[in-house]
Amino acid sequence: MRITRLVAAVVSAAILLPTSATAATAAPRFGRYVALGDSYTSGPFIPVQRTDPLGCGRSSANYPSVLADTLGVVDFEDVSCAGADTTNLTRPQSVPFNGTNPPQLGALRIDTDLVTLGIGGNDFGVFGSIISTCPGLRKDDPTGSPCQEHFTANGVDTVKTAIGNIEPRVEAVLTTIHQRSPGARVLVVGYPRIAPASGYCPDILPFADGDYAWLNEVEQNLNQALQNAVDADGKAAYVDTFGPSRGHDACARGGAAWINGQDQNVFVAAAYHPLKAGMAGVAAVVLKQAR
Repeated sequence: MRITRLVAAVVSAAILLPTSATAATAAPRFGRYVALGDSYTSGPFIPVQRTDPLGCGRSSANYPSVLADTLGVVDFEDVSCAGADTTNLTRPQSVPFNGTNPPQLGALRIDTDLVTLGIGGNDFGVFGSIISTCPGLRKDDPTGSPCQEHFTANGVDTVKTAIGNIEPRVEAVLTTIHQRSPGARVLVVGYPRIAPASGYCPDILPFADGDYAWLNEVEQNLNQALQNAVDADGKAAYVDTFGPSRGHDACARGGAAWINGQDQNVFVAAAYHPLKAGMAGVAAVVLKQAR
């Protein structure tokens, strides 16, 4: 399949995987895989978009689909949805086009043996507030860090404070996953890098120069919260995608980017979200933990 070939291309540069022929002939390790998560899991605008419901922006080329195809999973259910936060794992989520995504944890069964979870960035409006605020502040202070200053009150970084409250929410979700699917391998997937470790690309990522480092810190804090929740849980495993995505941020040139920049393209990817290549790259990283 085209998806499998894309995974192989990404993996060959950094991760050794079995050939497609080997994967095809090997007995599937997992019988039932359920994917949970937000837009960094669902893949809005990445072709081809599914309609179950359409408003979730669920792509047939997102990392769960790539992972399920590569692993040869017998029964795969993707219930991830753009805009989801941890509350939508236990409550229905209203989505565009008058749709509703049922509580995501409802997809879990006693025989589910693989679960991936990518959640947290929408809790307390963390990602949404940054994306809606930061680009507009660059013009008045292009070399400073106006967005960081905007979200700092009385010396306290309110975004990082909010992230501290995400950890217990994820812990609670993991507890419920284990209760519903006690035999499942549970992988909590972190968020890949949006901004480069150094350098700037304001035409693609229109943040003020000083806010690039802050954005990286925010992502690292968010990923650390997920890691902490996994450590407290003691059963799930954390998948770091921030480290492996170095050099694949939104500023990366020559087709190396895993993340789309500010220009939304309904035939490619949503703004500030993973590209198809990014989904393949994340799938390759997750695959190492799943095997």
